[in-house]
Amino acid sequence: GLNFIDLMVRQGNIDNPPKTPLVPGFECSGIVEALGDSVKGFEIGDRVMAFVNYNAWAEVVCTPVEFVYKIPDDMSFSEAAAFPMNFVTAYMMLFEVANLREGMSVLVHSAGGGVGQAVAQLCSTVPNVTVFGTASSFKHEAIKDSVTHLFDRNADYVQEVKRISTDGVDIVLDCLCGENTGKGLSLLKPLGTYILYGSSNMVTGETKSFFSFAKSWWQVEKVNPIKLYEENKVMAGFSLLNLLFKQNRGSLIKGVMDKLLNLYTNKKIKPVVDSLWALEEVKEAMQRIHDRGNIGKLILDVEKAPTPLMANDSTETSEAGEEEEDHEGDNENKERMPFIQ
Repeated sequence: GLNFIDLMVRQGNIDNPPKTPLVPGFECSGIVEALGDSVKGFEIGDRVMAFVNYNAWAEVVCTPVEFVYKIPDDMSFSEAAAFPMNFVTAYMMLFEVANLREGMSVLVHSAGGGVGQAVAQLCSTVPNVTVFGTASSFKHEAIKDSVTHLFDRNADYVQEVKRISTDGVDIVLDCLCGENTGKGLSLLKPLGTYILYGSSNMVTGETKSFFSFAKSWWQVEKVNPIKLYEENKVMAGFSLLNLLFKQNRGSLIKGVMDKLLNLYTNKKIKPVVDSLWALEEVKEAMQRIHDRGNIGKLILDVEKAPTPLMANDSTETSEAGEEEEDHEGDNENKERMPFIQ
């Protein structure tokens, strides 16, 4: 699986980035080739998906058994590689942190991305949940059925939400950070929960930008605990990777995966795969995520041959980023297009 956090790792936009040489990637699917001496519950040949603390973008991956899960018979390997990060993140935020219940409302940014689509699907499993989403306008047609109210990411979504729901929303899921933090808090109803789970506004070019980092930091509204107390609002953060690999909560995630796989088996949720890419095409795949061009998840497939370049292909790196997304539709004819039909 290819995630936005992989771009942040590449640019050094995370705390204590690992030293190079480095194999990136945090999730994968495949077939068990070997087992540790004390491993129970798995056999060689099992189809599995797994979390990995780096090194997932490889032909052979080794990870502790607590991070490995069997793939349902009717789930493809590409779907399995798209499943763990997005759906566990969405489930934990909605049900473990924000306590989503019938009749609540949720605002999610990047509604067309992997986590955004997982959030929308999980919200549909609870009666009468209203989902407000922001996304680039060219994605609206493809995702309009999964979101109750969809807004252009460049529009004034605060006013749009308040026009529909005058007292705001119960849950805000923010992967952007920057000025969106203050906007999200302003939209919360009493007893509402704001959750920060990413900071993609810091990724605006090919390399780490001190300017974009500083701009994003200073745009964050300084949170006064007294104000939270007076307004009855909850502010939270969520990092799945830290929960798994630094805070040793693998057993908690195992229980969540069991619930999610049960929902998949009952056809309540299904991973959205945007496209498959060969390992040699990782640059182009990362550029597609960087330009926010994907709907759902991008997958690196070790068995896939590179797609031949189109006649008008450009291998130059685009500087289009979070600020310039309204131009990204123009990029569609400039890249390899190994999309799933």
